[in-house]
Amino acid sequence: MLETSARLLRLLSLLQVRRDWSGADLATRLDVDVRTVRRDVEKLRTLGYPVDSAPGVAGGYRLGAGAEMPPLLLDDEEAVAVAMGLRTAAGGTIDGIEESSVRALAKLQQVMPSRLRHRVESLAVATVALGSNGPTVDAETLTAIAAACRAAERLRFDYRAHDGSESRRDVEPHRLVHSGTRWYLVAYDTARADWRNFRVDRITLKPPSGPRFTPRRPPDEDVRRWASWEVAVGQYRYQARFTVRAPAHVVAARVTPTSGLVEPIDEDSCTLRAGSNSLDGLAVHIAVLGFEFTVHEPPELVERVRVLADRLHAASP
Repeated sequence: MLETSARLLRLLSLLQVRRDWSGADLATRLDVDVRTVRRDVEKLRTLGYPVDSAPGVAGGYRLGAGAEMPPLLLDDEEAVAVAMGLRTAAGGTIDGIEESSVRALAKLQQVMPSRLRHRVESLAVATVALGSNGPTVDAETLTAIAAACRAAERLRFDYRAHDGSESRRDVEPHRLVHSGTRWYLVAYDTARADWRNFRVDRITLKPPSGPRFTPRRPPDEDVRRWASWEVAVGQYRYQARFTVRAPAHVVAARVTPTSGLVEPIDEDSCTLRAGSNSLDGLAVHIAVLGFEFTVHEPPELVERVRVLADRLHAASP
């Protein structure tokens, strides 16, 4: 009886980790046969857990939405991560989630073992949030987009560009990316037949979500790198490439993901790519980093740096 109960808890935990499971995959994870998986699923249903199933080769099991929230099964590291995430959300960049984060944190800490509460409290005491000057994002919008990414469902929304112009978008959402101050959605724009990067605070969703789609191969296996390129370089009139004579990790410590993209060349040098609508802005940006550098492109920037260098040299007493 104890072994069966432990297996049911393990099955419930697996169903919470991934949206869809085949019977064979669950049987392998639980080290039982497919028939035992079917019986265990029926036991979960008897206990009130809504487990949906579909027959056939493409079928499988999925934990559905019920009248009440089922208990979440977290290991020690997950519990600490959730607790710290709730503390951060209580004063973070997601608008309207502060109060609910505090309530959820209170419930979680009430049932946490003392060893985990001590870890969370130690982290909380040692951590100070400076706050954010960036725009806040509506919690419902963020969770709706995350759900659409997970379910591979198309999204429709109105989007406000940097210049204030608005457009209607129909996209296949892929991932949410957080830069530290802003949330971005990486998605395939069906009307433009290309991948795009959208600031979530400029999105106004038009529910309901659209039909399911087959996920496409992303523009880059490293979605964060691609999003950084789009935000820091790709959207600007001038796209610069520099060789910086300093290790990549040293330069990256002074360049945010939204202001430049750093790629190592060797142990002592790296490539920095940055964008701006101003040549002077690019010249100042690279100069104030404090490293020796070479400008490769665009040609206008190479000439602009020469002019500024002569001017600064002439200004020296």
